[in-house]
Amino acid sequence: MARLHPAKLLTLRAAAARRRRLGAAGKRVVLTNGVFDLLHPGHRHYLGRARALGDALFVALNSNASTRMLKGPSRPVQGQAERARALAQLPAVAAIVIFRGKRLDREIKRLRPDVYCKAGDYTLAKLDPAERAALEEVGAKIKFMPFLPGFSTTRKIAELEAAGRL
Repeated sequence: MARLHPAKLLTLRAAAARRRRLGAAGKRVVLTNGVFDLLHPGHRHYLGRARALGDALFVALNSNASTRMLKGPSRPVQGQAERARALAQLPAVAAIVIFRGKRLDREIKRLRPDVYCKAGDYTLAKLDPAERAALEEVGAKIKFMPFLPGFSTTRKIAELEAAGRL
């Protein structure tokens, strides 16, 4: 198997250290998170827009177990290594941290982002209370980006299953 870009795929400890160095240099760090199961143009569009909110974009990627907790036993379609590899190929992504929990409050507290970005139908009221509290604790600005119309991993998986291709 090809190596996962070690400069981008980091442990939480290494990502927190990189974040501190960026902060010391006056750089703004943006954090987003998600499963990113089948990376599509909507994801790439969203990640590019999220990156534009700061100087470096960190992506917290749901582990396989975390994805199953959120999406059910048939997900993820691709394992965490493949999903991390796909994200690492994107110039907008500076760092990737795979997280195992259902929620991201621990990672938010360690990474202390300047901006937290979420896509889709999220609103402030729909954010997990522990994640929202962690974001408030670290002083992160919260931004929401609309979906790029016409792209959905869930819909694509349903189409592939209906066609017998998955």
